[in-house]
Amino acid sequence: MKGFGPILVFEFKIPFTDIVVPITNTVTVTWLIMAALAVVFILTTRNYERIPKKVQNVMEMLVDTITNLTKQTMGPKNIKFAPYIGTVLIYLAVANVIGVIGIRPPTADLNTTMALSIITFCMINYNAVKTKGLFGRIKGFTEPMFLLTPINLLGEIATPISLGFRLFGNLAGGLIIMDLIFGGLKSLSTAIFGANALPIFQLAIPLPLNFYFDIFSGLLQSLIFAMLTMINVSNAMD
Repeated sequence: MKGFGPILVFEFKIPFTDIVVPITNTVTVTWLIMAALAVVFILTTRNYERIPKKVQNVMEMLVDTITNLTKQTMGPKNIKFAPYIGTVLIYLAVANVIGVIGIRPPTADLNTTMALSIITFCMINYNAVKTKGLFGRIKGFTEPMFLLTPINLLGEIATPISLGFRLFGNLAGGLIIMDLIFGGLKSLSTAIFGANALPIFQLAIPLPLNFYFDIFSGLLQSLIFAMLTMINVSNAMD
C-alpha cells in the first residue's frame, strides 16, 4: 500500500524547454483503459449487420440498456445525455474493477474522482442556465425563500465534493481493507509455518471479499455515480 495519491512513473521533458511533465500511474492506467476500450469498440462495431449476431447482439444490448437507463432517469427529452452517461459508466466500471488483475485503479486517486465530479458540476450549471437562463438559475438559489440562499449555495458547492469523495472513499476503503486482510493472512502463515513458508492462507480465504470489494462494489459505485450525475443534471434543468 503506497497511499492513494498519484505515484510517479516517469517524467517527460518538453523539447526545447525546461518544462518537465510528471506522468503518474493514474495517467498511464487511464490511457491503458482508454486504449483498450477504443480497440474493443472499434473491433466490435466495424462490421454491423442488419440481423445482429453474437458480439453485435451484446453491443446493441449494452447501448439499449444505457439508453433506457438515461430515458427512465432523465426523461425522453434528455436522451441526448446517453452517450456521455454511457462513457462515464463504462469507464468507471473498468477502472473500478481493474484492481482484480493487480493494477491500481485510477479511481483510488482523488484527482480522478474529483475531475469527474467537476465535469458533472459543469454539466449541471451549464444545462441549468441553458434551460432556465442565467437569471432563472440565480433565482433558483433563492427558493423557496430568500433566507435559504446561503444554504442552497453551499449545497450546490457540496455536490461535486460529495460525488468525488463518495467514489474515492469507497474504492480507497476497499483497497485498505483488502491490504489489511492480505497482510494479516501473510502474518498468520508466517506464524504457523515459518518465515520462509508460502502464504497459503492468502490463496482462497480472500476470494469472497475480493469479489465484493473489487467487482461488486466497483460496479455498484460506477452505477451510483452515473445515476447521481443524471439526477443532478435533470433536477437542475426542471
